[in-house]
Amino acid sequence: MSTLANQLAAAEREQVARAIRLLLARPLLTEATDPAGFELVRRRREPLAQWFDYTCGWSLVVEPRRGYARLTKVRADPDGSRPARRARSGRAPFDRRRYVLLCVTAAELLSMPMTTIGMLADRVVQATSADRALAAFDPVHKPERMAFVDILKLLESYDVLRAVDGTTEAYVESAEAKVLYRVDTTLLMRLPAAPVGASRLAVPPDEVPARFGELLTGLVRERRYGGTVADGTANEVHGERAATDAQRNLRLRHSVLRRLFDDPVLYRTDLTDDELAYVTSLTGRQILRRSVEQAGFLLEERAEGFLLVDPDGLATDVRFPDDTSTARVAALLLLEPLCAAPSGLLPEQVAEAGADLLRRFPRWARAYQSEDGAARLSDDAVRVLRDVGLAHRTGGRVVACPAAYRYRLTETTSPNRDDKPEPGGDAASPGAAGGTAAEGDVEEGDEQ
Repeated sequence: MSTLANQLAAAEREQVARAIRLLLARPLLTEATDPAGFELVRRRREPLAQWFDYTCGWSLVVEPRRGYARLTKVRADPDGSRPARRARSGRAPFDRRRYVLLCVTAAELLSMPMTTIGMLADRVVQATSADRALAAFDPVHKPERMAFVDILKLLESYDVLRAVDGTTEAYVESAEAKVLYRVDTTLLMRLPAAPVGASRLAVPPDEVPARFGELLTGLVRERRYGGTVADGTANEVHGERAATDAQRNLRLRHSVLRRLFDDPVLYRTDLTDDELAYVTSLTGRQILRRSVEQAGFLLEERAEGFLLVDPDGLATDVRFPDDTSTARVAALLLLEPLCAAPSGLLPEQVAEAGADLLRRFPRWARAYQSEDGAARLSDDAVRVLRDVGLAHRTGGRVVACPAAYRYRLTETTSPNRDDKPEPGGDAASPGAAGGTAAEGDVEEGDEQ
């Protein structure tokens, strides 16, 4: 009997660990997109909610009847590496216009359990026209309709909108297109992760640009950690007391473990003195290692910092290295000159490295075979490296981070070295046709 109980306990631990990593990669998990994953989270929702609350201070809501699980992940610092992306146009990031339309559309949908695309567009026109801080939405122009379709497709991907009749894409070609939607207003209200609603920050529109950083900090301020603001001083304006020792320890635990489970690499130099003291203390180290083990990760602890490895690759939505885009291949190849220059490379040197790649592989990266192609390729590659924690900019230079030295490039040979890397096209790596191979692997968690 005891053997059976041990086997059941081990099976439950494995299932909880797997569910933790699934939710780290997909904080909004729906039954429609992943039936097996959602069923696992539904069955183990209690230990999952307890783990996320204790470890990271994140709340988990599972709605079995509505078919979704929402992990509300709060970051202490803004992260631009996970923008909303268009379902079309090569998954380009949302621009400012699309974010504005997304916010206005979401606000209008809150009172509409059923709607048509025309009715919703009219509501957005009225809302933007009535706000002097916003440019009025004009569906007469095709670029405006394209932007509107992009945000509707995003909401469809979240299961907030479901097209009952018609297709959303038809609106791009004609503002008279007929599409009927069912709206899940409950799920829509679950989407924002900030603990403070933007409407509670009463700031005149003309002051927003100058105070943008302050406002972002205000959105993620959590009262559970006591009356402290970003600089650690007591917030006397609201009559709040300074944080207690228990609140400070809670904040340190959550801030360190949030970053560990949310970022590809956590460097010691990026931690505050208090955070570093916590993670190197006996209690902090025990909590860190226990949390990592419970989530099913392998912990790499180096002098420079920490890195989590998921043996099953569940907790990541972006792998590195991979050959799914030209920029990612270029990022891998760019590590060689970056690691060879400990003091970093100037923008001109990075651009020259990009130009060298285009010269070495003339039939590769066709989208970058133009006058400014080398600069664009190098910029995109550096952006990839920064997003996965392998490079940073400092003093006008691009500098390799310590984790970048986990990769070693080795030359391979091929009789068709300059041929197109792979029949699939530009996304393939030059290494596929005899370029380079990398040793080492890092996984980037989504909004991990």
